[in-house]
Amino acid sequence: MSAELTLGAEEELHLIDLDSGRLSAKAPRLLPKLPADRFGAELQRTTIETNTPVVRTLDDLRRVIVDLRSELTAAIAPAGVTIAAAGTAPRSEYADFELTSGGRYGRMQEQYRMLVDEQLICGLQVHVGVSDRDLAVQIAQRVAPVLPALLALSASSPFWNGQDTGYSSFRSIIWQRWPSAGSFGRVRDGAEYDAMLDDLIASGVIADKKMAYFDVRPSSHAPTLELRVCDATPIVDDAVLIAGLFRAAVRKAEKAVESGAEWRPRSEPLHRAAMWQAARSGLSGELLGLGQHPERLPAETAVRQLVSRLRPELEELGDWATVASLAEDTLARGNSTDRQRTAYAERGELDDVVAAVVEDTAGTPSGRDDHPTVTIPSYRVRAGDEAVGPGARPRPAFRELAAFFRGWDAETTIDRCAARDAWTREHEVGFVVDGGVQAFGCDLVPRTISAYEWRQLAAGLGQRARAIELFLRDAYGPRRIVSDGAMDEHQFVGADGWDPAATRLPEDAVRASVMGFDLVRNEFGGWRVLEDNVRSPSGVAYGIALRELMDDVVPDAPRPEHLLDPHGVVDRLRHTLRTNASAVTGEPDPVIALVTDGPAAGAWFEHRRLADGAGLRLLAGSDLDVRDGHVVEARTGDVLHGLYLRIDRDVSALAAEHAPDLGARVLDVAAAGGVHLANAPGNALVDDKAMYVNVPDLIWYYLDEKPLLDAVPTYRTSIEGERLSVLDRVGELVTKPVDGEGGRDVLIGPSASAPEVAERRRAIAADPDRWVGQEVVQLSSHPTIGPAGLDPRHVDLRAFVYVTGTGPDDTHLADVALTRVAPEGSMVVNSSRGGGAKDTWITGTAGER
Repeated sequence: MSAELTLGAEEELHLIDLDSGRLSAKAPRLLPKLPADRFGAELQRTTIETNTPVVRTLDDLRRVIVDLRSELTAAIAPAGVTIAAAGTAPRSEYADFELTSGGRYGRMQEQYRMLVDEQLICGLQVHVGVSDRDLAVQIAQRVAPVLPALLALSASSPFWNGQDTGYSSFRSIIWQRWPSAGSFGRVRDGAEYDAMLDDLIASGVIADKKMAYFDVRPSSHAPTLELRVCDATPIVDDAVLIAGLFRAAVRKAEKAVESGAEWRPRSEPLHRAAMWQAARSGLSGELLGLGQHPERLPAETAVRQLVSRLRPELEELGDWATVASLAEDTLARGNSTDRQRTAYAERGELDDVVAAVVEDTAGTPSGRDDHPTVTIPSYRVRAGDEAVGPGARPRPAFRELAAFFRGWDAETTIDRCAARDAWTREHEVGFVVDGGVQAFGCDLVPRTISAYEWRQLAAGLGQRARAIELFLRDAYGPRRIVSDGAMDEHQFVGADGWDPAATRLPEDAVRASVMGFDLVRNEFGGWRVLEDNVRSPSGVAYGIALRELMDDVVPDAPRPEHLLDPHGVVDRLRHTLRTNASAVTGEPDPVIALVTDGPAAGAWFEHRRLADGAGLRLLAGSDLDVRDGHVVEARTGDVLHGLYLRIDRDVSALAAEHAPDLGARVLDVAAAGGVHLANAPGNALVDDKAMYVNVPDLIWYYLDEKPLLDAVPTYRTSIEGERLSVLDRVGELVTKPVDGEGGRDVLIGPSASAPEVAERRRAIAADPDRWVGQEVVQLSSHPTIGPAGLDPRHVDLRAFVYVTGTGPDDTHLADVALTRVAPEGSMVVNSSRGGGAKDTWITGTAGER
């Protein structure tokens, strides 16, 4: 071998104040006390770099990295400082940057301005001995396809400036802003490479050869080839794994150069795309395979492919067993980004993330692991699984439940499921579909939502509910949004769900007392609003029933601390309806009726349960009458001050044998302020899938606030430009009718057949006003239980907001939610399409009910 293939590493380490968890700018005070051959300064005062000696084995590399970290930690501890090996410090903010003194660094800040001020980042540089400069240049170009996987393995920088960036390695995104970052392109030999560097320096864009920040480069100060793409890794063995893979890739490329093998590089744009994809998703999404043309692979498959391709070189170097084992360990526990996000999800506290990174940095080479033996055998782990992480290891909030359900054998599961089915039959829990009662499918594994997440949803959904309520009042009233030029009248007047009769209702009456919102999570755990349900959202009573079922059938399942009680929602419903009815009618003790279509109603179970729990009169339309300017119960003559409308048609269509024009007469009373209608006619305007696109703008217009919850990107086929894009991408999008419900006519493009895609294109082209397209959101998954054990299914969440006005304190997120579960192999959760449900365990804080 002409390349020496020795190993070395440089680690950039953040200095963390032990008391505050924030960056500490004490490097200039600490470095004079440290050996200069092993520790050095960096651009920022909050960082110290370690430099390993030259070694030949991975075991030696592990040893020297551990020794350097231990030596540095001990030396700086008296100053109240510790170290964190991560691409970004979780609590770093722009204001934390402090430049290290020196002419070179000062010149860089003067020239590059904010680019330098944002460099609160730390990387891992791996050196492999290649003293022949011509060979090093050729190898550097040939190893490019392996770099995305190495970056994904190292990713440790999801948090930046106090927030989750949505990237696994945001450090690499920041780093790519340097004018000399990335690939150095095609060059033939060392002389051509050096000439290119001389031209760069002569251009004045970089000052010296040290500023050639290429992904892989012949080192500017050592006879090595240097890997520069990786984040600093808290766990030492991740750095060792990357070093082993990089050295094997160097050896593979060296053999190809020596043999004169033909080399066909990827295009530069594709290489940049592959690197960006690795920075975005890390190990939780997809990476590109090693071929010249893109092959999208699950990240763990791409990593295993890389290890397998490099096996001959790893065996030659004596590294095969070590690297193969370390790769499986990393895939099992996840990279640092996965672990940081898990730590954050518990309480939403960056301090917890800092603590986790510091512990990993100071821990054993293989990292800390509080529960090394807890796994779920045969569990099909998916990116975005809420309860089970890499390596089939339960996430912290699911560990006790995982151990509990792992204790069930097939017979126990069958018995419990039989008891569940008997319970739902006994309590008559179900949906009416096509005239028959459909059994209520319930999974016995509860889903847990933390207090932190629930507070986020309360703020975001409350904001959304206020904007929707203000819009309904405005759209059916003065239409200020039109006169201010924020929206065109044709966008809502006459749209699907528009009801002219709603213009007659009192301007200040609450129109949407109960709102439902369907939410999904993306692969990083972020919540997205998928749909708004304002006309007549259902699901509350089923959420209550699920808790009662769990209490009776699985009373021994371990409950989390501060588990909220869903039964309080009936008190919230009663308070909301009475408050809104009193505001309209002036009656201090209003009588409220829930108006239903009776046993034929799809949610008949819910109508009965809510009326009974909230003290509402349960009446059909034929049970109503209008007398002396009041809506009354026909049989008793009792005046009704509020009608909670749970009917599947417009109120104007109400009719009775004694009053064929009942609906019109009820509307007359409501217009005069004699009765409050909840939920009001015309609310279906907001259920229109095309109107969903406008809700963020409604929040900005009516509240002058940034939307707190993101929406799923949605395209209106009624608009020509968007329609053309949708028609071109039907096979990639979800397309659905604007007035659809229950999953009806939803087409998930990637799962559809070619004839189905073609038919949907024809339908959209024929009636573009009827459809919308949405980007596919890979719904998060959650374990379900069956005789074969735990298995993942896609889930969404329906949450309920109760509205008594338009102020910040007038919306209340109920402590109950309905988690809907898709059948195996599907992403459609609706019960009419075979979906089920599971209990949602919402946790609060001490003192909450």
